[in-house]
Order: sequence, then C-alpha cells, then structure tokens
Amino acid sequence: MSVELPFPVTAEIKGVTRAATFAKLSDALAAIRAGLAQLPLDDDQAGCLADRFGEAAAARIAHQLVEFGAVRAIAYVGIESAHPIYLCAVAT
Repeated sequence: MSVELPFPVTAEIKGVTRAATFAKLSDALAAIRAGLAQLPLDDDQAGCLADRFGEAAAARIAHQLVEFGAVRAIAYVGIESAHPIYLCAVAT
C-alpha cells in the first residue's frame, strides 16, 4: 500500500543507523527494515518488528505520524543492548 504524506519523515535506529530524512514514508520504512536486518534479533522480535514496520503497516504509521508526529519502538539484542527506533514527522 502506497501512503503519501504531506511532509518528510526522519528515520533512525540508535546505534545502528544515523538519522536520515526521506521525502516518502515508504523510503523511511525501507531504511528502518534495512537497519533492523543488521541486528541479530531473535525470531520473535524480528517477526514483531517486521509486522510493525512492514509495507502493510504504512497506513497505520502514516496515521500515527499525522496524529502524534512520531512512531517509536525498541529493538532488543539480548538483555543488555537496546536500540530505540524513531520515525518522526519533519515540520515543513
């Protein structure tokens, strides 16, 4: 599902990717998925995050960005490493 927003989106996974701004939500979600693929996540967490940031979630994420300005989650690697995931609307 292609969802266009009237503003750019910044995406980042702390400790994995730097913050980058994308004109399209689909590009920001692709960057998040590529960053998550670099982490040694267990199967349950990988599946959960794939659902949360997958293409099918674009409409839900777009709604959250419009309503709240941000979407946040955390990817855990073991019990000692946490990687906050941020998607934020960029004010134009």
